[in-house]
Amino acid sequence: MKLKNPFEHINDIKNEESFFLIAGPCVLESDSLSLDIAARLKEICERYQVPFIFKSSFDKANRTSGLSPRGPGMHKGLAILKKVRDSLHIPVLTDIHDTSQAEPVSEVADILQIPAFLCRQTDLLIAAGRYGNAVNIKKGQFMSPEDMKYALEKVNMGGDAAVTLTERGTFMGYRNLVLDLRSLAIMRNFAPVVFDATHSVQSPGGLSGISGGNREFVPLLVRGAIAAGIDGLFLEVHTDPDSSPSDAASMITPEILEQHLPGWIELDKVVREQVIT
Repeated sequence: MKLKNPFEHINDIKNEESFFLIAGPCVLESDSLSLDIAARLKEICERYQVPFIFKSSFDKANRTSGLSPRGPGMHKGLAILKKVRDSLHIPVLTDIHDTSQAEPVSEVADILQIPAFLCRQTDLLIAAGRYGNAVNIKKGQFMSPEDMKYALEKVNMGGDAAVTLTERGTFMGYRNLVLDLRSLAIMRNFAPVVFDATHSVQSPGGLSGISGGNREFVPLLVRGAIAAGIDGLFLEVHTDPDSSPSDAASMITPEILEQHLPGWIELDKVVREQVIT
C-alpha cells in the first residue's frame, strides 16, 4: 500500500486524523541501509496508520569540522533517494543548500527542505518555491518564531509550493538547545507546523568537533510538542545510531519509535479533539 503524501493536500493537514511523520537517517550512507531503514519505518507507520515521508541528506554542508564526513553528494544521493521512493512507493524529503540544487533535486524529492542555518537565504527560498511541489523550512536556532513568516513569504515569491515550518530548538547560550512550546503555536498561525525532536536534543559541537546529544529526552519532548499541537513530527532514525557518520548521539532506533508511537498517537487524538480542530 502506498502511503498518502500529506503535502498533496496542504490545506487539509490541520484537519487530518493524525500527525504525519518525517523520518530517516541523518545522512545517506548506502542503498541497502537506506532501503532497510525506510522499509522498517514504512511498516511501523502503516501498522499505526501514520502518513510517512522518508528523509535523509545527500550532503551535510554545515558540519562542525571541515574534516567530518558529509555524505555521498548530490548525484549518488539522489540515486539512492529515487530507489527508496520507487521501490517502496513513499514520498522522500532532502535538503538543498544552494539555488543550483533546487531544480535537479525537485525532480526526485517530493519535498525540498531548507536547513535551519539557511532559513534566511532569500535566493534559496525563492528557488525552492519555484521548483518544489512542497517545501519544509527548518526554523533557525537563532530565529524568533514570528520572523519565520518572512521565510514563508520568500518561498511564496518563487511559486505556490506547499510550505511547512519546522521547530528544532533555540540556542540557549553555547551548545545547548531548548524547546519553546510557544513557537509551535506562533508559527502555526502562518503554516502547518512540524516538530523536530531529535535535533532539539543536540549539543552542537559538544563532542570535540562533532555534535553531541541526549536521545533519551526525545520521547519527553515529543509528548510536550504533541500536547501543544503539531501537524507533523520529524525524527532522525537509524538502525545503529552510534555508527552513523552524523548526529549519532541524537538519533533514535526504529524500536524506540515503535515503543512510543502508540502513546503519541493517543495523545494527539485527545489534543486534536480539544485544541486543534
